[in-house]
Amino acid sequence: MSTSSFVQDLGQFKTLEQFILEDQLSFPHAYGSFTRLLYSISLGAKIINHTMRRAGLADIGGATGTINVQGEVQQKMDLEAHQEFVRALYRSGECCLIGSEEHDEAIPLRPDGEGDGRYVVLFDPLDGSTNIEVNISVGTIFSIYHLPEGVEPSLEAALRPGCEQVAAGYVVYGSSTILVYTTGNGVNGFTLDPSLGEFLLSHPNIQTPKTARVYSVNEGNYNAFEPGLRQYIKWCQREDDVTGRPYTTRYIGSFVADFHRNLMHGGLYIYPITNKNPNGKLRLMYEANPLAFIAEQAGGLATDGKGRLLDQMPTSLHQRTPLYIGSPEMVERVQRFLTGQEV
Repeated sequence: MSTSSFVQDLGQFKTLEQFILEDQLSFPHAYGSFTRLLYSISLGAKIINHTMRRAGLADIGGATGTINVQGEVQQKMDLEAHQEFVRALYRSGECCLIGSEEHDEAIPLRPDGEGDGRYVVLFDPLDGSTNIEVNISVGTIFSIYHLPEGVEPSLEAALRPGCEQVAAGYVVYGSSTILVYTTGNGVNGFTLDPSLGEFLLSHPNIQTPKTARVYSVNEGNYNAFEPGLRQYIKWCQREDDVTGRPYTTRYIGSFVADFHRNLMHGGLYIYPITNKNPNGKLRLMYEANPLAFIAEQAGGLATDGKGRLLDQMPTSLHQRTPLYIGSPEMVERVQRFLTGQEV
């Protein structure tokens, strides 16, 4: 390819930074600060991506030997990702408080009162990290809130329903690395070009299909599901030409990867309550809420089985929730089974 055609080809794509600068015109809290904040998150993602590309060569896989606040064995890359994002957000100067899956308490970034950052960032640094050693896609999930002037940064101030998020997104580290985010004005995806070191707009205005023939759930826990969900799964498995059943199960076991596939091609992701996890297992604030915000902005739905997930009022940073998320017609149907309106 000639130099001129190469430059012309690049001109078809906007960088993440260019897109944010244009998008923030409709973003009421921005004034340039949001650009710096999201750019710092993308920088953290680039560093994590670079580290994981050497997973088979460097000693970054496996467990640290410690148990995190979730009661789970902490992986080396969990800790590495947590530290990189904290550093990146601190350097941005726009973040005043962090909540992370890998830290038991909220982390104030300006404990001495210096700086004027008004954003709270909650995140799962590395979702699905146990899959790294077997080369399965993993990801980062983040949620952003804006604190009004005069409100002190504290966990209590950050415990707000998901409908008050000002932005949310995720990064998938897979065959390519893609960052997807929303500010409440549609959903857009950016693929990392390793030769340039830039995220380029590759998936503008993502819209999820209204329905599909795919559901994602760990059916090994079938006997521990509530009756309505067991009935829904049996409904999915029956043959019916009109609805295209039986449906297909696609379950990677990495939340971000499963969600991203269903967002792009349609489907329903299910992580329900079980006998072992009566409150659900996914974390409301930094896993379920941000992806629910994205799902709704892409035309999908998200529910805890009883109602809209984004209306749920949180009571703690690491609160758990059941989750049914994806194509709207599929979410509506499973909720009817869960509430006894359909059998």
